Parts: sequence; structure tokens; C-alpha cells
Amino acid sequence: MRIFLFAKRNIKEILRDPVNFFFSLGFPLALLILLSIINNSMPAEAKNTMFQIKNLAPGLAMFGSVFMALFAGMLLSKDRTSSFLMRLFTSPMTAPDFILGYTLPMMVMTIAQATITLLVAGAFGLEMNINIIFAVIITALTSSIFVGTGLFFGSILNDKAVGGVCGALLTNVAGWLSGVFIPVDLIGGPLKIITNILPFYHSVKAIREALSGNSHNILPHLAIVTGYTVVIFALAIIVFNRKMNGEKDS
Repeated sequence: MRIFLFAKRNIKEILRDPVNFFFSLGFPLALLILLSIINNSMPAEAKNTMFQIKNLAPGLAMFGSVFMALFAGMLLSKDRTSSFLMRLFTSPMTAPDFILGYTLPMMVMTIAQATITLLVAGAFGLEMNINIIFAVIITALTSSIFVGTGLFFGSILNDKAVGGVCGALLTNVAGWLSGVFIPVDLIGGPLKIITNILPFYHSVKAIREALSGNSHNILPHLAIVTGYTVVIFALAIIVFNRKMNGEKDS
């Protein structure tokens, strides 16, 4: 019960900043609409598949969830530096409880963002069927890695530094090295190797396979993302616990 009350409070804190909230929902939609218009304006003989809606929509669903790292990290960092968490840390809640309390609202936002993005994509030709629900679930699962990353950096950095790492660095890395804007086949050399190692590409692939109904192809990509997610959440819990105990002792 304490976890859900804490999560409810965190949702209210997020909604207090409507600009960032609507930006996280609106930016992927703006890209979806713009790139779809560009794709539809290209001549058929160009044979461009980069921005075809079946490839673009899953990528932007994943890209939208990157902003959850920014939200989670900045919220935790602000709570930590304002001594709000220090007062709560004397309660029976444990470090995993706090991390879960920050994670749950981000998952709700991810589900909302992915659902809206994929439904709008239907207006540009994405086939609407039961696979949409499956794709939203997979998007929520793969978004956990971004939430965990935000909580990790939020435990050790101030909110401005979190904004730089999660807002500027992570969004660019996840956007360009995932196949969202540039097909992985066009990326050569070491960058292609790095792209296949990082979890972002596998997140996009898992969502695309879910939309296509190829459930048997999802597990390999989902397993890689899950491995990264477990590690980053374990690190977030450890760092958060040590940071809070260190501040309490000081």
C-alpha cells in the first residue's frame, strides 16, 4: 500500500509540469506525422522503406519511452536534493520500494504514450488489429531499461546533470543507434556492432515483431533487453541505497 501511495504522489508531481509531460507525448507524434508526410511525398520509384509506417511507428513508440528516463531521473534527483526522500527514508519503505514507487508511474505513462502513437499511426496506414495491444505491452516492458537508467543517474546526479545525460545524451544515442531513423543495415563498421550490442535496437525489433504477429521472434530481442534491465535496476537500487544511507549518516 505504501508503494502505491508513493507512486500516486509521483504521478501528481509529474503532472505538475505539463510542458514536459505533453512534450513527451507530443514529440513522438510530431515526428510520426512529419516523417509520414515526407514518406508519402516521395516518388514510388525511390523505393524508400526508411519511413514506412510499419517500420516508423514501432521505432517512435520506443523513442517516446526514452523520455521516461528523463522524468524518472529528474524527479528522483529533485526529491533527493530537497530532503524529501531523507524524511521518507526513516519509514519502513526499503530501497526497492522507493525504486518501484518511481517506476510504476513511468510505466503508466509509457503505456499511454505507446497507445496514442500506434493509434495515430493507424491514420497513416498502420494495420489496426490485436497486435497493437501486444506491441503496447512489449513497449512497456522494453521501456523499463530507460526508467532504470534514469533512476540510476537520478540517484547520483543533480537534476541539471540528469537532464544532460538522460535528456541530451541518451535520447540521441537511443534514437540514432536503434534503427528508428536510420536502418541498421545502412550503419557499417564498428557502429553497427555497437548498435547490435546496445539494447535500443533490440527494443525496436521486439516491438516490430509484436506488431507483425511474429511472437516467436520476440523472445531473443526481449531477452537481451531484459538482461540489461535487470542489471541497471540492480545498480539503481544499490546506488540509491548507498547514497541515501550516506546522506543520512552525514
